[in-house]
Amino acid sequence: MKKTGAWLVRYALEQIGVKHTFGIPGVHNTEIYDELNTSELIRPILVTHEGGAAFMADAFSRTSDDIGTLLIVPAAGVTQAASGIGEAFLDGIPMLIICGGIRTDSDKKYQLHEVDQHALLAPITKKTYKIEAHEQIIPAIYEAYQIATSGEPGPVFIEVPVNLQLFPAEVPEPQPFVAMAKEVDLDHDAIQQAAQKLYAAKSPGLFLGWGCVDATGQSVNIAEFLNAPVSTTLQGLSSFPANNPLHTGMSFGQAAVPAAENAFKNCDCMLAVGTRFGEIATGSFGVKPPKDLIHIDINPEVFSANYPAAISIEGDAGEVLAELLKSLQSLGKPKADDSKLKSAIKKDKMAYLQEWLRHDSKGRVNPANFFIELRRQLEDDAIVVADDGNHTFLTAELMPIHTPRGFISPTDFNCMGYCTPGVTAAKLANPDKQVVGIIGDGAFLMTCMETLTASSLGTGAVYFVFNDGELSQISQAQEIPYNRKTCSVLPEMKISGVADATGCEFICISDDSDCAKGIHQALAYAAQNKPVIVDVKIDYSKRTRFTKGIVKTNLERFTLGNKARFVGRALLRKVTG
Repeated sequence: MKKTGAWLVRYALEQIGVKHTFGIPGVHNTEIYDELNTSELIRPILVTHEGGAAFMADAFSRTSDDIGTLLIVPAAGVTQAASGIGEAFLDGIPMLIICGGIRTDSDKKYQLHEVDQHALLAPITKKTYKIEAHEQIIPAIYEAYQIATSGEPGPVFIEVPVNLQLFPAEVPEPQPFVAMAKEVDLDHDAIQQAAQKLYAAKSPGLFLGWGCVDATGQSVNIAEFLNAPVSTTLQGLSSFPANNPLHTGMSFGQAAVPAAENAFKNCDCMLAVGTRFGEIATGSFGVKPPKDLIHIDINPEVFSANYPAAISIEGDAGEVLAELLKSLQSLGKPKADDSKLKSAIKKDKMAYLQEWLRHDSKGRVNPANFFIELRRQLEDDAIVVADDGNHTFLTAELMPIHTPRGFISPTDFNCMGYCTPGVTAAKLANPDKQVVGIIGDGAFLMTCMETLTASSLGTGAVYFVFNDGELSQISQAQEIPYNRKTCSVLPEMKISGVADATGCEFICISDDSDCAKGIHQALAYAAQNKPVIVDVKIDYSKRTRFTKGIVKTNLERFTLGNKARFVGRALLRKVTG
């Protein structure tokens, strides 16, 4: 049969189940866009910036069973999408990047967009492909999908030169896609040893990351069998239901909320699942896991990378935990339900919340009041998307998440600007669920025009902009050592003007008394398929446990001389201004 490369791309994407592509058409990919325009299965989504497209593809993968797919132009499209691609790579999120390429049937140099894209993307992708002939297109896309979704997931890049897209060539009859499951032999001896250590421990605990997000049922069963407290990473916040009495919060060191810090103080055996023990998850590496650390992950490279594991078990979290539960049950009855532990967790959570509620927000919105009201009005299966900033950790500490994949946030690559496009994509992937974003004003500035994408699609989602006029996570980090806020105070912006320009509804929540009504109105607009931007005049004057904890952790690492220099400078500037 004779087919163009563009037709072959469309066929392959349809076969692997792609529902949407995100990107912008250009000289080097218009033929593919024209093909997708005829597809009954794939809807190409026009964005305002390729960076937004990459964040949308990432969020689409995080909140659905489908793979987020980019369709972008070479060179500039790739560099602008690189932040979202890097986020997916470091966070372990599957993504396909279909990109045009310069002509390979020309002997001319200095073509438009001529750059080595593969060298550029090698550090932030699992693999890259440069298609050289028509017959390679379908097998390459099939293989790329397998690589992107197997093992520790991640992005895979495919360059299709424009001349192959445009012109037909003889190719074999295309074959339908057949997924090839990669079997990992579980280490049953290690699982049995892990069960014995956990069962014998006096104070076992569970620490869960994103890699455990689809194994919530198994995690709950093990935690309840052991009567063990559970903490999560930031990215894994939805890996364990916050309304379970054994849930403590994010992390477990001095950067964690009191419920988590106290519950894990005497932990003598830790079951860590689907976490790399990265910098954010550990509060700037300020945690001290016990000697009996049992680490389960799909990627064996993470074992003992930062903290030595007594037992390492490679495999899918759900499969390993199912076997681990069987091994635990073979050792005896469940541990006695110690109501003291659950009571202590509940008491610590309530005390921390009351501490926030007592804080005087001086006429602005108290974060605790906002999140109490938001949780009250949201359904259990709602999806909360956070950006990167101070609001991220406020959300982690004050907003209970009840269902798997109910919270997503950029974590290890730590991109600001993720949330606005991420909310839109999460709503596209989950049209029957409520989807809300928690966005710092600085992060909103980066990608706020993607709300135009939302309004053009009739995407009923809510964008809560925490507006304090600063890059607050950084400005707070500057205050103590420098008594300065260099380049972290934002110019004034009328958020209502953004809503006006992009066709969104607008609401302002000025103080605590506006929270209930403002949130209710925003969700009502969203239910009518109208995107809503909400200007929340947030009070950031009270620091999160995370911020205070990492400042303390990092200061403790300084030498005595450097500590004296930093403290002395801070005191001097406090006096002199």
